[in-house]
Amino acid sequence: MIKSKRNLPNLPYFYSLIDWKLPTLSRRKSATMKAQTVEDLARAANKRVPKVVFDYVEGSALDEIGYSRAQSAIRRVQFNARILRDVSEVDPSEVIFGKKVDLPIVFAPTGYTRLMHHVGEPAVASAATKNNLIYSLSTMGTVSPQELAEAVPHSRRWFQLYVMKNREDSVAIIKQARDAGFEALILTVDTTVGGIRLRDLRNGLTIPPRIRISTVFAIARKPIWWLNLFTTKKLEFAAFRGWNKSLLELSNTIYSPAISFEDIQWLQSEWNGPIIVKGVQSVADAKILADLGVQGIVLSCHGSRQLDRGLVPIEILPDVVKEVGDKMDVFIDGSFMSGQDVYAAIALGAKAVFVGRAYLYGVMADGERGVEKVIELMRRDFVNTMGLTGNRNLAEVRQTGAVLRNEQ
Repeated sequence: MIKSKRNLPNLPYFYSLIDWKLPTLSRRKSATMKAQTVEDLARAANKRVPKVVFDYVEGSALDEIGYSRAQSAIRRVQFNARILRDVSEVDPSEVIFGKKVDLPIVFAPTGYTRLMHHVGEPAVASAATKNNLIYSLSTMGTVSPQELAEAVPHSRRWFQLYVMKNREDSVAIIKQARDAGFEALILTVDTTVGGIRLRDLRNGLTIPPRIRISTVFAIARKPIWWLNLFTTKKLEFAAFRGWNKSLLELSNTIYSPAISFEDIQWLQSEWNGPIIVKGVQSVADAKILADLGVQGIVLSCHGSRQLDRGLVPIEILPDVVKEVGDKMDVFIDGSFMSGQDVYAAIALGAKAVFVGRAYLYGVMADGERGVEKVIELMRRDFVNTMGLTGNRNLAEVRQTGAVLRNEQ
């Protein structure tokens, strides 16, 4: 029997193996550092914010069937791969409206962000700017276009618009975005009426949160969140300061059910930069918008937060790209929670992916640092997948492609 030859302990070798680090006293920071997926950050977020806030981010409309279908469809994408290619260096960057971004990701517009974290939209925009990404501010944001521009002056920022019943209100907020240096306008068209979100209705969600008996217990469970709420500026919609009714009442007040394709031409007369139409759910509508000369569309069902059981965006992505991809940029959103999810959309032809829930989990978990962790994880997975599929840039990713398998 062969035996190992024994030596005296090699202390220098032993010391070289020691990798001790001083523990952090911040549980938030520790959870962020340890996170390996966006789902890890979502679990941390659930511990940081009241149930009403977490449910607002995680939930969708009615039975929440559409959201689960979107997740399932993304998981059914199968990547093609090439071998024997030099992938020692890969480039995940993309050029959007003449300027490079470091990942094919756009930070989607999300409302009420200061509800998730007391810094709110500027924290998210700052993380996006540090990583050379685009941030989109919502009409339902808790900071105004001017406030965001002042807080993060060097950001690439787009503004999301709802066409309101009073067109003068729409024109006024468009002017705010133009004066604040916003680069593009995102017109959301899938919210002619507000969706029915049962979680929010059951939780009685309002902006600002109302103090009820249940709120007292919520304060006891999440004291830091409430302390931040009470010690920072008033939480309200920047575009609708003074509103204190339910979110459903607000949506029914501002969203215009009379919006039509004619409004695209009206908007083109009011905005002299790129216009992106968000909420496209059919090839036919994409073709009409291409003929109208918009610069981009977002295949989107609003994260299934408006219409439940709608068409899953990624299922029509290849057909839309085939029909209009040479005329305008085709973006997509809905349930993209990892770098591999993003890769799936790019391989099927998307220009870039709008992410929303993912970064909201990050900001709830740990503010700006949490958002940066989301970007780090998505970049890690995306670049790794590029290498494993033999693709050195996004053109090769799209050329190599992917297959969306049917449900078994």
